[in-house]
Amino acid sequence: MPREADTQDTLTQEIRDLFKHPISHFADRNARWLFKEKENVRGLVEIVASELVDYLDFEKLVELNRSFITGTLRELESDIVFSVPFKTGEETEELLIYILLEHQSTVDPLMAFRLLFYMCQIWDEQRRDLESAKVPRSEWWLRPILPIVYYTGSQKWHTPLSLTTSMEVPTILERFVPSFETLFLGVKDTDTADLTKTDHPLGWLLTVLQQEHADKNVMLDALRRVLSHIQQLEPIDAAQYRNAILYLCHLIFFRRPENERHDFLELVNTHTHNEEVRNMVLTSAEVLIEQGKAEGIEQGIEQGKAEGKAEGEIRAKQDSILTLLRLQFPDVSDAVVIKQITEINDLSRLDTLFEQVYNAATLDDIDLETQR
Repeated sequence: MPREADTQDTLTQEIRDLFKHPISHFADRNARWLFKEKENVRGLVEIVASELVDYLDFEKLVELNRSFITGTLRELESDIVFSVPFKTGEETEELLIYILLEHQSTVDPLMAFRLLFYMCQIWDEQRRDLESAKVPRSEWWLRPILPIVYYTGSQKWHTPLSLTTSMEVPTILERFVPSFETLFLGVKDTDTADLTKTDHPLGWLLTVLQQEHADKNVMLDALRRVLSHIQQLEPIDAAQYRNAILYLCHLIFFRRPENERHDFLELVNTHTHNEEVRNMVLTSAEVLIEQGKAEGIEQGIEQGKAEGKAEGEIRAKQDSILTLLRLQFPDVSDAVVIKQITEINDLSRLDTLFEQVYNAATLDDIDLETQR
């Protein structure tokens, strides 16, 4: 059984891995992390093809290697590929099917071609496995693939997921074009009622993603609704609850302005008494501190000004300390604290102050006067 310290170290590393990437990578990292959890894959299938859910054994769902090497030795990557057993009644058949989950944050007119290409790569890998295992050709059976496009962009997706839409093909020749059905979820254009029709936590999380760029009050309302619905997870599935909260924190940190984060994170904290979750939020802030520091330095380098590097680093550290203070002590007087902290221009003193704030149990543990 893993020690508590080992579990915390694993969680900390997971948070670092999720938060350390630049904001330009947010959409893909956010989607990939979300569907690492089997239950969220189930929730997605519930939304796009509820009639299939009872036939798939999600407990035995396995994420597969995403890399396929073509004959030209060029490595290609689809987004996420899973294998999952197919069930009939109470029995699980030996048939494995594949789920190909492709995340898109922009519209791609050639999406159908890309999917077919990935599918052929998967089938070719199956063929090579059968050949390597010396299975008689009479017993070669390729496995079905369930393609799903998970689209989180804001632009309307009008292009049908069909190969014929990317070809100039006369009607009489259309029957020679490969055709297959693709499941599609356009998060931003799907009604809230459709996302939440099964009451699965994933659907509720996606209602917050819908409002990622909305007015602050609209986002707060969406956050309140999802927090009230996922609270039931805490005593039932602590890991899924923790991951849901972390997903929301990821959205808040990467999609909302710095001056709004305090109110959003305070709302999250008021909806949980779980100490691990509170520490998780603080760890997320710490990782962003390090990232902000690096970005401050990089910005200074780009400007070619040594003083710009130092100023960017100081501002990033000051903002990070303020963020931690607001998380730790929501009732702290911003006017007083901002004045005191922004007067500190020594990085070593700011580092010391940050450690004090991070470890403080009460405001008395923070000696701002000696930092000036």
